[in-house]
Amino acid sequence: MITYHEIFIRLLLAALLGGLIGLERERKELSAGLRTHMMVSLGSSLIMMVSSFGFFDILGSQNVGLDPSRVAAQVVSGIGFIGAGTILFLRGGIVRGLTTASGLWTVAAIGLATGGGLYFAAALTTVIALLILWALPPIVHLFSKKYTHSLLEVVATDRVDILEVLSLFKEGDIPTITSYTTEKREGSTIFNFKFEALLKESLTLTLNSTLNSIPSIKTISWSHE
Repeated sequence: MITYHEIFIRLLLAALLGGLIGLERERKELSAGLRTHMMVSLGSSLIMMVSSFGFFDILGSQNVGLDPSRVAAQVVSGIGFIGAGTILFLRGGIVRGLTTASGLWTVAAIGLATGGGLYFAAALTTVIALLILWALPPIVHLFSKKYTHSLLEVVATDRVDILEVLSLFKEGDIPTITSYTTEKREGSTIFNFKFEALLKESLTLTLNSTLNSIPSIKTISWSHE
């Protein structure tokens, strides 16, 4: 039977390793953050220990066998319910949350490994996961030939209000605006919008037509990043 000391180490280590990955998600203000990742890893660790050591009292009884993998296997399939809750399908066919969902799946595996006493495997997986989440995005952005965000610059007279411009983006199948800035320059107001995704050409043409219908708007220019 597993000792209290070993139980303490496995549960604490599982929560710690899951929390390290959760911190990265928390930094980006995602729905599944520090506490969620810690709870998933901690719970997975406990389930693994229950699966491995929770039935010792009936072992040896007639017609009783033990398969330590049966209870733990339910974590692999069950974690899909939590992961699916972090995936969002937005307007314009945009999907968000896949990385967080896969991270929760990995954290569950880390918890199972810790609960099974595979400390090195759990720690190494945590390190690799953090490298994937922290180090890869800049590299992917550097080498990827795909643009992921549309940028819109609108130059208008001072009579145009930001709310008036934003109201034009509320209708239709238009991705969400993640950020916008305004500045005054030589008697004009310049609006810079960043969209959550790369807009289709048909959408940009529709927006151009709508924006050009406002007399006080001088120029419209699109770019991407």
